[in-house]
Amino acid sequence: MSPARRRSPPRIDRSRLRTVSARTRPSKVHRRDEGTPHQRGASFAEFWQRLPRLLGASDLRAAVAAAAQAHRRGRPLLWGLGAHVIKVGLAPIVVDLIERGLVSGVAMNGAGCVHDLELAMMGATSEDVGPALDDGSFGMARETAERLNRAIADGAAAGIGMGAAVGRAILRGRYPHKRRSILAAATRLGVPVTVHAAIGTDIHHMHPSADGAALGATSHRDFETLTGLVATLEGGVYFNVGSAVILPEVFLKALALARNLGYRVRRFTTVDLDFIRHYRPRANVVERPTRLGGRGISLVGQHEILVPLLAAGLVEQVGSGSRR
Repeated sequence: MSPARRRSPPRIDRSRLRTVSARTRPSKVHRRDEGTPHQRGASFAEFWQRLPRLLGASDLRAAVAAAAQAHRRGRPLLWGLGAHVIKVGLAPIVVDLIERGLVSGVAMNGAGCVHDLELAMMGATSEDVGPALDDGSFGMARETAERLNRAIADGAAAGIGMGAAVGRAILRGRYPHKRRSILAAATRLGVPVTVHAAIGTDIHHMHPSADGAALGATSHRDFETLTGLVATLEGGVYFNVGSAVILPEVFLKALALARNLGYRVRRFTTVDLDFIRHYRPRANVVERPTRLGGRGISLVGQHEILVPLLAAGLVEQVGSGSRR
């Protein structure tokens, strides 16, 4: 089209604007949804009630309500934990939930057992990767590798999974801080705990004591254990906390296997918690698994703030729980 034949844009005449009444127009935010100021000395329950009933606060309430309802009905609460959850000081929070009977099963990625064992062993973890990588010392902690690889080899020989093997080793061994260990607490109380390793991703895989066959056998047993837990998830809740790749993929495959074997797993709630919204947790935890009637919830925030809020809200909803 030549420049001469191009149409001119219309003149905008705002005097012809059609209006509607703000009073009758649908509104998504109402005064009743607003938060109210905190009062000095108020309880956590009062703080919880003062949160806005909008967006993230509403989603947080919904996640807690779904978990509380599942607990009251005897349905499972499964927790998938990335290693960062332990690194930011949340193991005691998770142990408390286990002891209150608010955890039916725990799944970890491979690094989770590294940090859980180190904190139980010496009360410290998480080396400074940059400088250690520069001088070749990254991941070369002797005691960590020896203890983990020995526990995993013993677990393979005993026919148990990696989570149970490391949990048993911490529970039975000389670990001065074992009371804050998630793996030990789960093992002590008979709560299934699984570790899903990707060969080469964790520091103890580099050491000569690592046995690839033992790593594979124990982690594969844990996949079967997790699938058994997922097979019972109808009416329950699955939390994916801080794992962007491994656990969302493992959970999706466990769900696929459970459904393929004929287990009815359709109506349940999934909750993803992380700093940002990643593709795999959104697709493989929040969206795809809940297409048949469940609900997926995304909570975005720092673990060290969001997880204690979630846990405290759950404790308030269900009462003191059965401390074990």
